[in-house]
Order: sequence, then structure tokens, then C-alpha cells
Amino acid sequence: MEVKAGELLDQINYPSDLKKFKEEDLVQICTELRQYIIDTVSVNGGHFGSSLGVVELTVALHYVLNTPYDQLVWDVGHQAYGHKILTGRRLDFHTNRLYKGISGFPKRSESEYDTFGVGHSSTSISAALGMAVASRFKGEKDKQHVAVIGDGAMTAGLAFEGLNHAGIENSNLLVILNDNCMSIDPNVGALKEYLTDITTSKSYNRFRDDIAHVLGKISELGPNALEIAKKIEKSIKGSLLKKSNFFEALNFRYFGPIDGHDVKHLAKVLADLRDIPGPKLLHCVTVKGKGYAIAEKDQTKWHSPGLFDKITGEIQKTVSEKPQAPKYQDVFGHTIVELAESNPKIMGITPAMPSGCSLNIMMKAMPERAFDVGIAEQHAVTFSAGLATQGMVPFCNIYSSFMQRAFDQVIHDVAIQKLNVVFCLDRAGFAGADGPTHHGAYDLAYMRCIPNMIVSAPMNEEELRNLMFTAQQENMGPFSIRYPRGNGVMPDWRRPMKAIPIGKGRKICDGEDVAILTLGHIGNEALKACLELNSEGIHPAHYDMRFVKPLDEEMLHTVFSKFKNVVTVEDGCLQGGFGSAVIEFMADHNYTSKIVRLGIPDKIIEHGEQPELWSECGFDANAIIETVRKIAVGRTTKVMAS
Repeated sequence: MEVKAGELLDQINYPSDLKKFKEEDLVQICTELRQYIIDTVSVNGGHFGSSLGVVELTVALHYVLNTPYDQLVWDVGHQAYGHKILTGRRLDFHTNRLYKGISGFPKRSESEYDTFGVGHSSTSISAALGMAVASRFKGEKDKQHVAVIGDGAMTAGLAFEGLNHAGIENSNLLVILNDNCMSIDPNVGALKEYLTDITTSKSYNRFRDDIAHVLGKISELGPNALEIAKKIEKSIKGSLLKKSNFFEALNFRYFGPIDGHDVKHLAKVLADLRDIPGPKLLHCVTVKGKGYAIAEKDQTKWHSPGLFDKITGEIQKTVSEKPQAPKYQDVFGHTIVELAESNPKIMGITPAMPSGCSLNIMMKAMPERAFDVGIAEQHAVTFSAGLATQGMVPFCNIYSSFMQRAFDQVIHDVAIQKLNVVFCLDRAGFAGADGPTHHGAYDLAYMRCIPNMIVSAPMNEEELRNLMFTAQQENMGPFSIRYPRGNGVMPDWRRPMKAIPIGKGRKICDGEDVAILTLGHIGNEALKACLELNSEGIHPAHYDMRFVKPLDEEMLHTVFSKFKNVVTVEDGCLQGGFGSAVIEFMADHNYTSKIVRLGIPDKIIEHGEQPELWSECGFDANAIIETVRKIAVGRTTKVMAS
């Protein structure tokens, strides 16, 4: 649903239009931009609090910088809604995150103002540094390079690596630290405590108000004056701060903290910083959800609330008279607590997603046994490995697409040592409106190629509980369980848990026309397809394989001995995935059946609701029905001809 913009915002299609306004107009423009985001997201959905928190910063940046010539990189990207609205996409913003609409994240193919495609955290500093070095090489001395990174994203190793390199390059780089003490959940760790120390230092805050402006003016007097000013600045900062400045230790010029919601002051500071050479860091203190009081009070809930009444703040929920199946993540959250109550070795680990993966349930019930390690997937895996060496059974819950960031640690620190770390991969398969940066398309392929790794996927909530129960048995070794975003299929899911034999699937229904082999939740689409096909007189057999590694070879021998036509279905990439594993088995044992593989093709799939994307890629219930129909018709034709 398209909404109307405000009086001034309606005149702004691109940053060049914004620059026509006077500085005193920026306050009203921020008010209108914030309201436009509230109006649109309330009826169309999307990320919310992050973009509200950087409205003033967004306006100030585009007012001062010469974008798109100047390079502006947004970390993660769910804080970039205001940026999109100001850079030619205001009239299309109502399609944000909808199927075939604009992306919810910056995307290079969508706009020249989106300098770097993002979705995962902590990439902005490295990317902006690469741009700055390239500009220096090309002689573009006037070109600005700005990375806007949240303090949550600053906890990731990649951000530190970028800072460490940038400090020795002397390139024209400005890192803006958007300090709101939040990622999706409240930030954790020593860096958060350090930033709190800085922002609460009264003497330092009295000093910092004018330093950027003074340095910007001194820089006009020549290199000698600038060097003298830098020494004075360093001396004063050192005496005012109780601790040495972390960023300046990395050779960054540190400015701040400043009020990230004072747009006129921000514009002045940014204009001054533009004239100061070398790597700089501006520390802006902001409030996530700023300007929408309810979101300010409960920032986790309002990170991405869905549709809501903008007046009352009531979030819309689907109301049904029938009992509803739970989200897979909640089944995980409650089940790990049940398991931990009877197994004192179990611990839970997540990289900054306790509410997203529901480990917050365990963190509340057993705070000494559940850990949020910050946005640090590599550390989460190796930390889990360390726990496992001491006899613990860590359940390391990481989104499938985020696990890609820790692939080496899975091999080097877990698999080689045969440690019993249980990887619970949430958001496996299509992630929905978050799009290609978040689709969990590759975990089946990248996990099954690792020696010692058990790779599994439950078809429903009961199977998830049973796999979790199985994974914490003695001497299981590395164990991967993947499940999708969203709801399962079993309202009555709290059933007694039991161990599943490793590498054993189950037959859902018998048949004679064709065998359908599925892995994971997508098997429920095959179940729907079988019911429809049975009504047409076509009777496929359906097997839920449960494991892609090890495969149920006994079951596959039965399938290939009986069926000349086999269909595999997976919510994962076809290259190297479940279907590939079945073909490898068939080739190794000299079977000659015909196989049709349904799954995610070898291309980047854009955003949309899961059923929309299943349909687009041809592995929803309708696609399975059509595939089996063609096979059945072909078989019948051959029989009649003979």
C-alpha cells in the first residue's frame, strides 16, 4: 500500500533535491521522513527500529556528501530505509521486501547510490576501505568514503580486521559508529562496556563538542598547523579519558560521542570531517526506534514487528479458531531446555540472535548455561568446540546463511577433532523477504562434504525434537540439524522424545508409480502432492530421508530396486545437495533409474514469501504434482504402446 509523503519530502527524489533546502529545513525533513517510514512499514511490514534510529544521520550524510560520487556504505542494511527513500525509490518504497519489489537491503543492481550489497553484518569498513584505496590509486583525492556501522556489528571479527588495516592505509575513510547498544537484541561484550564508558564521561563530553570544527578549520592552514593540532588533540583526549582510546590506538582519529539525532549539528560535524584527511571515526549516540515511543521502549520487539497499527502500536497477529503449529525456532527453544534439565552437559550458544533463534528461553531459565557471544559466528563455533573438549554438549544455533561465515571453524575446530558440537541451523532454505543474503540455500551441500559430520533435517516438529534428543547422546560427534524459518505443521508437538537411528529414513506412504524422496520440512509439500495425486489415481511412494549424511542406503537400495522413476525434493541448492547425494549413490551401485531433482537452481533467488519462492523454483506441491503427472503419463503411454 502506497502512502503519502510530507510537504518537503514530497519534493525530494534524489539527494540533489535535498541540497536545495536550507539547513534549518532539515529538522522538518527528518520529521517527515521518519513518519513516512512509520506509515509505510506499519501497513507493508519490514525492518523498523534500525532505520528510525538513523533518520537524522541519513539526512545529514546526503546533505553534506556528494553522493553517489562520494561512496556511502551501510552496514547490514536494515538501517537504510531512509537512504532508499532519499535516493530515487520513494515512490517504490511501498514494494519494499515484497515479491518482485525493491530489496529490503542496499543492492548495487538496484541503485547507483547503493555502493555495496549487504545483508550480513560487519562488512562496511572493509568494503569502504577497498573503495578508498581504489580512489587513491586513481587520483580521486576529493572523493569521500563513509562506512556506517552499528555498535552491534562492530563486535564481529571482520570489523576489527577492517579497522586494523585501515589504520595503516592513510586513505580517505570515515567510519561512523551508530551507537545504540542494540543489534537485534541488546549488545553484549567488552566493547559495549567501553563505549558506555566513553558516552558517560562528563569531562570528555564537554570537550568533544567543538573539536571537530576546530580541527576542520586548522587543516586549512597547512600541514604543519594540522600536525600541531593533532598532537594537542591527542594530549587532551588522553588526559580526559580514563582509558586509552581503542580507535586511536588503531591510528584512527576519533571524534565524539555526539548526539545522533541533532541533524543540524551532524551536518556541521560531517562538513568539518570532510576536510580532515586520513582514517577517522565519528561516534554517534542514537536510539533505535527513535520517534516512535513504543519502539524506543521495546527495541528488540520492534526490530522487525510485521504489520501494526501505527496509532496504538498493536502488532497484527493471525487469529485462527484452530490450534496453530509453533515456529520451529520455538520448538528448538523449549526442547533444549527440556533436554538440559535432564542432561547437565548441554549448553546453548548463539551469535547475537537469542530472540531470533529462541535461545532466550534457555537464557532466562538457565542463564549460566546459555551464551550470546555477539555477532561472531567464527568465535561461536570455536567456543563451542572448546566446551566440547571438556565434555560439554554445546548446541550452537546459527542461521544457515550466517554459518557460511564460520565454515573453516566447522572443519578445523570441530570436524577434524570429532567433537560433539550440535549445529542447529535456523532459517534453512528460503528465508523469505530478507532475500538472497539470508536464504539458507547451501548448508546441505557445504555440510555434507565435511568428514565426520552428520547432516539431518526434520520434516516436522516431532522430528526436530527427536533429532535434538539423538544429537546429545554419547559419542555422536559433529551433528547438523537444519530447519526453516516460520511455522511447522503440528499443533500437538510436545510429544515424548526418542532417539532416531543415525542414517535411517522413514516411509511416509507406499506406491507404485514413482518414488518421491524428500529431506526436511519441504516433505510436507510432497505430502500434499501425494494426497492430490492419489485422488487422480496416481500413487507415488513418499520417503522422508531425514539424513543426507549418512544416507539410508538400505532404503535407497529398496527404492532403486523397485522404482524406475525417482523424484528428489529439497529446499536447498541442487549443486552438491540432497539430490546430488542420491545420484552419487545410484552411480556407485550401478542403478539406472531416471531421477528428477527439484530444488533451488544454480542462480541467485530474490526475495519473496517462502511459498512464492518454492513455486518460482518449481518444488512446491503444485510443481511436484506436475512432475509426477508427466512421469506417470509417460509410463502409461509406454505400457499402452507395448
